[in-house]
Amino acid sequence: MNGHNGERAGSGAPIGRRPTNGARPLTLLLHVGSIVEAKMEALILEPSLYTVKAVLILDNDGDRLFAKYYDDTYPTVKEQKAFEKNIFNKTHRTDSEIALLEGLTVVYKSSIDLYFYVIGSSYENELMLMAVLNCLFDSLSQMLRKNVEKRALLENMEGLFLAVDEIVDGGVILESDPQQVVHRVAVRGEDVPLTEQTVSQVLQSAKEQIKWSLLR
Repeated sequence: MNGHNGERAGSGAPIGRRPTNGARPLTLLLHVGSIVEAKMEALILEPSLYTVKAVLILDNDGDRLFAKYYDDTYPTVKEQKAFEKNIFNKTHRTDSEIALLEGLTVVYKSSIDLYFYVIGSSYENELMLMAVLNCLFDSLSQMLRKNVEKRALLENMEGLFLAVDEIVDGGVILESDPQQVVHRVAVRGEDVPLTEQTVSQVLQSAKEQIKWSLLR
């Protein structure tokens, strides 16, 4: 009897009963996997206010004139420059306005010797990104008296910094009406003609105004 009981104890399962560790772990694993997958999909597709990842303006050689990144997708300047070259090479000879590149949605347009880009995630609504692009372009067109080209832009960098600041803040879209953007830039801008300032002075002035606007 003792030997028999010892055998039963060593077997780990009473006679006449099925082990409880059969197919259940596999079923449980599949169930957990489906929950994780559902949560990941919900996380990816969940609406977010942080729509814009970057705003770029390149010249007709693909060199940066303006770039503002709103997250850490490209954390270093080297990575940003490589991305900008890639995006320019993929888009500057096409007539399309939307591209998917490096897992990102890119909307863009050109004017003479300038290329404008607004970048979002791969699942971002293209219409939202296009609204930002059109607002920026139309705002600059009004500010530059429809002369949207490299030289005029470099002479009005302060206006560009302020316009972008009015349209997007930290990746969140604030404004899509170019009339409102131009009005606010005019209110915040200085009375000194931009053509009398050097580019470095313009940049410094823009940085100071942006700093003070954040402290208000």
